[in-house]
Amino acid sequence: MNTGPAIPVLGTENFYADLLAQIGGSRVTAASILSDPTADPHEYEASPTTAKVVADSKLVIVNGIGYDSFMDKLLGASTKPDRVVINVQDILGVKDDVNVHVWYDPATMPKVADAAATALAKLDPQNAPYFAAQKAKYLTALRPVSDKIASLKSKYTGAPIAFTENVAGYLTDAIGLKVLTPLSFMEAIESGTDPAPADVAAERDLITGHKVKALLYNSQVTSALTEQIRDLALRNNVPVVPVAETIPPPFKTFQDWQLAQLDDLEKALAK
Repeated sequence: MNTGPAIPVLGTENFYADLLAQIGGSRVTAASILSDPTADPHEYEASPTTAKVVADSKLVIVNGIGYDSFMDKLLGASTKPDRVVINVQDILGVKDDVNVHVWYDPATMPKVADAAATALAKLDPQNAPYFAAQKAKYLTALRPVSDKIASLKSKYTGAPIAFTENVAGYLTDAIGLKVLTPLSFMEAIESGTDPAPADVAAERDLITGHKVKALLYNSQVTSALTEQIRDLALRNNVPVVPVAETIPPPFKTFQDWQLAQLDDLEKALAK
């Protein structure tokens, strides 16, 4: 294996940085920009430090779909002829109006892993076999996640749940769960506006009327209203399953994080 300086790579969100670290192994140094579990990614402001990290990176993964549009300016400010930018939206071929949290779709990360391994092999051709082997390990580590999804699907298809915000919608769709929260309620929460009183009443009724098996709560971007809904669920013994928009601190990898959330979901649905 060729030694030499490690390749600076950047995953705008920390789960893409984690993917690059797992696939690049000892050949990369991976950085991320969005990794604060308490910060709202939609309100991110770039700093000079961030600009430097972007400028130095040879490979960058962005989510696209307007989720990390601040990157357009940062990438434009430091053009590098040999820099590779992987835009996940382009890889998935999705429009701007889809749920932006595409990393919750079980089909997404394998596609990003393919693109990352290909890009790394292009930047460091001598180590192409190493990147291919690392990618195989990454995909193997994803397998328990898809197995868990399949197992939940076989047991809980059609189970009713509520959301504060549509963060894990791709995941709950894959399991076959039924989201009863009004769409307009979730859209208002995501855009930071107040949901209509009728929607708030409908959401509260799902909980107080025990019409749902669990509340999936965005633990990262919260508001007075979403915290009230969470507290209402706790008071009414409706299990609350926190879901985040970036890998929270206790978890080492994307796979560990996803499995932990699925375990929490399973405990909630089993009640």
